[in-house]
Amino acid sequence: MEVFIERNDGDLEFDVAIVGAGPAGLTAAIYAARYGLKTVFFETVDPTSQLALTPTIENYPGFEGPGYRLLEKMREQALKFGANHKLENVEKVIRGENGFIVITDSATYKAKAIIIATGGKHAELGVPGEKEFVGRGVSYCATCDGNFFRDKRVLVVGGGNTAVTDAIYLKEIGCDVTLIHRRDELRAEKALQEELFKRKIPVIWNSVVIGIEGDGKVQRAVIKNRVTGEESVIEVDGVFIAVGIRPATEIVEELGVERDENGYIVVDSRQATNVKGVFAAGDCCNKPLKQAVTAAGDGALAANSAFEYIKMASK
Repeated sequence: MEVFIERNDGDLEFDVAIVGAGPAGLTAAIYAARYGLKTVFFETVDPTSQLALTPTIENYPGFEGPGYRLLEKMREQALKFGANHKLENVEKVIRGENGFIVITDSATYKAKAIIIATGGKHAELGVPGEKEFVGRGVSYCATCDGNFFRDKRVLVVGGGNTAVTDAIYLKEIGCDVTLIHRRDELRAEKALQEELFKRKIPVIWNSVVIGIEGDGKVQRAVIKNRVTGEESVIEVDGVFIAVGIRPATEIVEELGVERDENGYIVVDSRQATNVKGVFAAGDCCNKPLKQAVTAAGDGALAANSAFEYIKMASK
């Protein structure tokens, strides 16, 4: 039998424990605390909420500004209503005798219900200049940042549904768009490909980005043809990277929570998973739209479902 040692002197038992402090997790914390549940939410370092990396938000109702500021406001609200904030990395969530056990790098906690809101991390190219220019021309979210590139030259990297959808969206809002794909055919659905070609969006085939350059902001992308090995430079103002998202859901593996073929947590219309007492919200779920506003909605619903679950379990 594995023994868990409590590693701090605080109160370690809660009604609901929320793993994640992005828009889904923080909204869940606000709602859960307002329902009168003893609530704790864990803010983890990896992955950091994608919202925190967004330099400017214009599509969240009632708010415009940097993503980290919106998260600050949400966090302040959650704390105001009595939620407990733990800046600790959650290492494991397992079943306990009367609920669940959350093991972090600092302590062991107990909770009657769990809300997983760990989000996901956009897959990176891993090329020189990518990290340096995030927020200064490099973006992983066309719907978040596309408006800043109207009438400018942008390069969309990828060949799947997201990349093609992003290219179409950027073209529609007035960007000069080029798509670059590592193969000689796209992986996107046929209907999306037809829409792409209908708009005469050029595609650079069999090529990859090997570097991003500029003076304070993106000005160039260095690309390489995978067939010929030839390298070249193209002038661009922005690089939108759409090569996939890796959901941060490994934490639910021991609980037996169902995930789809891409690793996203499968939830029903109430944000409930296949494991009673475990709910999920935001970008870690198998939802079609991954935006701050939809994540917040998921969080509110997950908190309501957790409240109903705890109320029924106590009868």
